Amino acid sequence: MEYVATLIAGPSLEPGALAATVVAARDALAALGAEPGAPDVLHADRAIDLPFAEADPDQADSALRRAIGTQPIDVVAQQTVERRKRLLLADLESTIIGQEMLDELAELIGLRDRIADITARAMNGELDFRAALVERVALLINLPEASLDEVARRITLNGGAATLLATMRAAGAHCVLVSGGFTRFAEPVAATIGFHEIHANVLELDAGKLTGTVREPVRDKNDKLRVLKATAARLHLPLAATLSVGDGANDLPMLQAAGLGVAYHAKPAVRAAARARLDHADLTGLLYAQGYRAAEIVQP
Repeated sequence: MEYVATLIAGPSLEPGALAATVVAARDALAALGAEPGAPDVLHADRAIDLPFAEADPDQADSALRRAIGTQPIDVVAQQTVERRKRLLLADLESTIIGQEMLDELAELIGLRDRIADITARAMNGELDFRAALVERVALLINLPEASLDEVARRITLNGGAATLLATMRAAGAHCVLVSGGFTRFAEPVAATIGFHEIHANVLELDAGKLTGTVREPVRDKNDKLRVLKATAARLHLPLAATLSVGDGANDLPMLQAAGLGVAYHAKPAVRAAARARLDHADLTGLLYAQGYRAAEIVQP
């Protein structure tokens, strides 16, 4: 079969519900004029592949989402060629980790609501990312450097993050953390779960305090796209062999350029513009989207 649609369960889906959805999913594909193949269970109650031919994957994605309705099931429809990716580029904040670190820093000076509002608007594409970053960092001027360590202790990994890295590394993939956030937080996360390299912004410090500025060049959406293309070229990989994941508007160019770009629990504007998205599953959904089976998933 030329294409495959992967149905991926969210954690709240009842046992057995995923398998029961397959009949409706195959009917939805048939109604498009597609030729659905036999379902292939990747992981019981968590992920099922549904091969198909003779249909556009974007149309299949829409039809399957309509068939699924409000059930917490994600769909990723794609070509079967180059399905297993050899390069991963992942955003950090609200993707690999659960926090937006500027919002956490802002809480220390009583400005969380103000800065979080700017963060949310920038991530939804309502504000220029660079301008919003500069504005938020400026509000942190004279914050003690020790505050960075204090909020770093709040970092929590999103579900499946460590498993994603362990499994893709075991399969030989190169893993890159690319963030519009800061090296101070990206570096320990990368070291903990095994990213091969990081690209992130640097907060300027002077005499043990934040200066309220970011070192140039600022890592923005254009830089994320540049890193994707440059890293793929360095590794002699086609873009079809790349996977990118992120939640914000500054991730969109790399999501749209990668062989598989996935909006992860993303802002509305990003969900609407990305070709693939995970709204319910954790980050192990990226493994199932690549066809990994339960026995192949490496637990860290």
